[in-house]
Amino acid sequence: MISIQNLSVEFSAKSLFDNINYVINKKDKIALVGKNGAGKSTMLKIIAGLQKPTSGSVAVPNDTTIAYLPQQMELNDERTVAEEVRQAFSHIDRMHEQIDEINASLIERTDYESDDYQRLIDRLTTLTEHLAMEESENREAEMEKTLLGLGFNRSDFNRPTAEFSGGWRMRIELAKLLLRHPDVLLLDEPTNHLDIESIQWLESFLITKANAVVLVSHDRAFIDNVTNRTIEISMGKIYDYSVNYSKYVVLHQERIEQQMRAYLNQQKQIQETEDFIERFRYKATKAVQVQSRIKQLAKIERIEVDEVDTSRLNLRFPPAPRSGDYPLILDNVGKRYGDHQVFDHATFTIKRGEKVAFVGKNGEGKSTLVKCIMNEIPYTGTLKVGHNVKIGYFAQNQAQMLDGDITVFDTIDRVAVGDIRTKIRDILGAFMFGGEASDKKVKVLSGGEKTRLAMIKLLLEPVNLLILDEPTNHLDMKTKDILKQAIKDFNGTVIVVSHDREFLDGLVEKVYEFGGGKVKECLGGIYEFLEKKKLASLAELELSKSPTPVKDNKPAQPAPLAVKESKNIPAQPKPRLSYAEQRERDKIIRRAEKKVSEAEAEVSRLEQELADIEQSIANGETGNEIFTRHQDASKKLENAMSLWELASMELDELKK
Repeated sequence: MISIQNLSVEFSAKSLFDNINYVINKKDKIALVGKNGAGKSTMLKIIAGLQKPTSGSVAVPNDTTIAYLPQQMELNDERTVAEEVRQAFSHIDRMHEQIDEINASLIERTDYESDDYQRLIDRLTTLTEHLAMEESENREAEMEKTLLGLGFNRSDFNRPTAEFSGGWRMRIELAKLLLRHPDVLLLDEPTNHLDIESIQWLESFLITKANAVVLVSHDRAFIDNVTNRTIEISMGKIYDYSVNYSKYVVLHQERIEQQMRAYLNQQKQIQETEDFIERFRYKATKAVQVQSRIKQLAKIERIEVDEVDTSRLNLRFPPAPRSGDYPLILDNVGKRYGDHQVFDHATFTIKRGEKVAFVGKNGEGKSTLVKCIMNEIPYTGTLKVGHNVKIGYFAQNQAQMLDGDITVFDTIDRVAVGDIRTKIRDILGAFMFGGEASDKKVKVLSGGEKTRLAMIKLLLEPVNLLILDEPTNHLDMKTKDILKQAIKDFNGTVIVVSHDREFLDGLVEKVYEFGGGKVKECLGGIYEFLEKKKLASLAELELSKSPTPVKDNKPAQPAPLAVKESKNIPAQPKPRLSYAEQRERDKIIRRAEKKVSEAEAEVSRLEQELADIEQSIANGETGNEIFTRHQDASKKLENAMSLWELASMELDELKK
């Protein structure tokens, strides 16, 4: 559909792309990957026609439509949300205008047999067919569905766009692009500022309704679920893989290893040839062989090894000072802004060492509750921070709060105290700010670099309660993995506010969902929480699918006034499910039964593990290690029992 041919781009005599060729086909879902600065965003701009290559071309058929979502955008502030989104349908008005112009021209012309007249007729036919297709859909209903899917409320539709933050304004632009149904959709970090539910909705839309998609994203779960092809940009070249991101990672590693082996073999061959030339260069009897080897050496096409980023972020949180058993206790905590109750009756306790997630739609109060915990804003109810709790807080806008006019070194030098000041260069080097990078002004850093710098400030003082509000924004996948491991290794308590499912998976053992003015606790990881949400939604859907009673011609009977004894009243039969609905229900029940079985097996395994540890203690084994293992095993068993109980309750509900 779109053909990229011999594409080359140079910036300041440096080659970004070198003679690149590939094709974007209908229904391709492509992830563009590569390290920061490889040219991913530049590639999207070139395909969108917003930037010209140094040489080469992008061939786009005349009737192919392309829509592009950049990381930064400008919106008209004079319209409401609905009025702005309706701009997505402006092409329909232009089609009406073109049809009117063609009809007016046809009335005036008399050259009925000419090729030009026939072309006008063909153009009119095509436009009329396209217009009929476009107008056959309920545009207002589709607009409403899209805005609701992206997290807006109906009450937001008539609010001016100027009232919304940058993240919400990006959603407005995204809604416009999706409603245009382009042939090719170019998305640059589309999940930034989206919550988990909106990301899942966008995933579903791109998988089921979008045509070709080319996207850049650091959200691994998102690109894994959406894409079926991965194009890696490295050292000016591209490597095209017909697989999603997870499979690409494996194939990429294999390619690098093969490339390295071929490179080492070639280097060995070159060295042996050069040694031969050098040894026999001045021997007349070997002149022919020497000349032959020189020609052979000149003809060798040198293998280049893709640049491997050997710099490694060394991230480890300092050991946590011991706090009380319950770092955080909330009882009926609430927050109101004017007439708007953000949340109320939030009651829960976080134990020492727990790692929990705050999730939910944007605006439901996740960051607001964090500010309550930090005592930055007033609230109702009781919020108690436990004994000897020292909080380390990474705010959502932490990176933007840095002073852009000072250097990286000065940023840390101003907050470091004591012996730490003598180790600032070492600390910066561990965070990939070694050498000249430490003398850069903060304002020239990328979003990821600013986030890393803000993270250093957090590490300068030992804490035992980490509160991280969207810590992965602007971080690449490699850095996110390192941050995730550092949090897992941290021996204190952690609260993470995040929409990144891949980041939360395996990291948290409890999820607090914010929504509808309430805060609900869900034991288990992020995917257990999402599965439970899916089952709850399905149950609600089945309840709403009550069959419409068949009308008969009998007159309506008055309803009985009251019944004291109901023993003899037969129970209402359950509505019969269709074959497809019954199959889907059976599938869900089998899945729930498997979940209960797995949970039971895990409980049995942990009970045995705990019994073995207790036997070791009974046999006289002592020391911090054995008691730490006992504590960890007890905690894991408690969580496993909760998960088993939750899975059993879900199964019972499904079988009712």
